Amino acid sequence: MPRVLIIDDQKDVRAMVAIVLRVNRFEVVEAESGAAGLIAFAESPCDAAIVDIFLGDTSGVDVIASLRERVPGLPIIAVSGMTTLDFLDQAPHLANVVCLQKPFRPNDLLQALRMAQAAAGGELPAAV
Repeated sequence: MPRVLIIDDQKDVRAMVAIVLRVNRFEVVEAESGAAGLIAFAESPCDAAIVDIFLGDTSGVDVIASLRERVPGLPIIAVSGMTTLDFLDQAPHLANVVCLQKPFRPNDLLQALRMAQAAAGGELPAAV
């Protein structure tokens, strides 16, 4: 069962994403901050990550950069409700990050997860 790390400081968003993923047979690891997410990933690496760009404790861009330093090909979805995420293409360590604008529908999330895995050069081992 693939593991997906969700890093979002909004509890309701984390809960909604977690439900969608669990229903689709993913194991979910939730983190309420960038720091907690990096600790969770260090303790038990995941197959993909969903990272909010605007976190209370740090920038989601910095979190994505840290995750990519650890696992360069990690499939990552950047989510935000405040801005377009076109700037992610400007940094090489943020290449192939799939952007998803809040609010999004469950199918949008699953499609973004497929796109992130394809951008990373593989397929998630689940019926997504």
